[in-house]
Amino acid sequence: MQVSVETTSPIERVLTISVPAARIEEKVTAEVAKTARTIRIDGFRKGKVPVSVVKKRYGQSIRLEAVEQIMRDAYVEAIQSESLQPAGMPSIEPKNIAEGADLEFVAKVEVYPTIELADASAIEVKRVVSEVTDADVDNMLETLRKQNAEWAAVEREAADGDQVTIDFEGFLGDEAFEGGKAEGHKLVLGSNTMIPGFESGIVGIKAGEERTISVTFPEQYQAEHLAGKETTFKITAHEVAEQVLPELNDEFAEKFGLEEASLEGLKAEVRKNMERELNQALKAKLKNSLFDGLLANNPVEVPKALVDQEIDGLRQQAARQFGGQGFDESQLPAELFQDEATKRAKLGLLISEVIQKNELKVEDERVQAFLEDMAQAYQEPQQVIDFYLKNKEQLAQVQSAVLEEQVVDKLLETAKVTEVTLGYEDAIKPEAPAEEAEESAEA
Repeated sequence: MQVSVETTSPIERVLTISVPAARIEEKVTAEVAKTARTIRIDGFRKGKVPVSVVKKRYGQSIRLEAVEQIMRDAYVEAIQSESLQPAGMPSIEPKNIAEGADLEFVAKVEVYPTIELADASAIEVKRVVSEVTDADVDNMLETLRKQNAEWAAVEREAADGDQVTIDFEGFLGDEAFEGGKAEGHKLVLGSNTMIPGFESGIVGIKAGEERTISVTFPEQYQAEHLAGKETTFKITAHEVAEQVLPELNDEFAEKFGLEEASLEGLKAEVRKNMERELNQALKAKLKNSLFDGLLANNPVEVPKALVDQEIDGLRQQAARQFGGQGFDESQLPAELFQDEATKRAKLGLLISEVIQKNELKVEDERVQAFLEDMAQAYQEPQQVIDFYLKNKEQLAQVQSAVLEEQVVDKLLETAKVTEVTLGYEDAIKPEAPAEEAEESAEA
């Protein structure tokens, strides 16, 4: 077998492969003989069909199947002999498959790029520093109070923050439109759950009052027949209620099922959860900043096959989150995920190179610590740890996350780190994508 390799780009190779005719004929002869032993043809007993009869009737199809098999086998032999690392399936095009002649075909395939990592000292990293203060804990307790609030009817005009119970019906001109009617609907004013102008239009309404308001649907509204249209709503208010917050005391703390059912116990648990959330957010920000720097300092061309794999994964993730059961993920255009998938594929190649270059191995102690930290968010931590340790697939995901942490630590040894201090609320906010951050800065 003869092989020639042409490098058409850093990640593409074109192999021209020639296989001697004798190998083809040997394969065809063997397949014809095998078929003769198993095929049934009228006039012959099974296993007694003459080879000449089989060859005359099925020879052409047998030969085509043999050629296809030999091309696959020869391709595998070729990439092994040339020490190529394919990143996806090849595109194979026959050039000469004439009987009696040497088989010649061309295989075009993407390969993993050769990566020479830049010195990590050129990476600039932003490390966010933050802590949970007493004021942050008090704010969280206030949020818990609001989540457990009750509503008490009042005899006054409705204001922002009040809950109004209303009937309403929407009209386009004089005609009521589908989906624009509800009875006994409870609406918190200021929640922005209705179209713009609806909630502000009923501020000041009182129980028993009827009111007609005009609102315009957004231009991008999902119901096309309503998008951008001016409509009217006839509204009847049945009740105005104000929020009544529970007292912050031991009785309130008992609602959360803590071992120490006291206000001090609740504060301690809230602080512990906030510190865990903050620690995870800080680690994520540091990792993202570091990996952005890794990408910026190491331009790499990525095979399309790897990008397509990432697109499939992102599609499946989106379908699970937003599509619901039975949603066909293929309905989501690949373009929606192209940029993120390309970034992930590039980053995966660079992380793999860091692991290989530094001979990093998963540290069992870190895996155990990772599991213990994660399990603290559950009521039965040990059950969670045991589940992961007994489930190979889940454990592999944890090991991958730990190995990624080790990559972060290795790069931080030489990267340029700048500390930025933020308050708790800002520190736990997800960072905006780079393009959004740029638009915000320009504004």
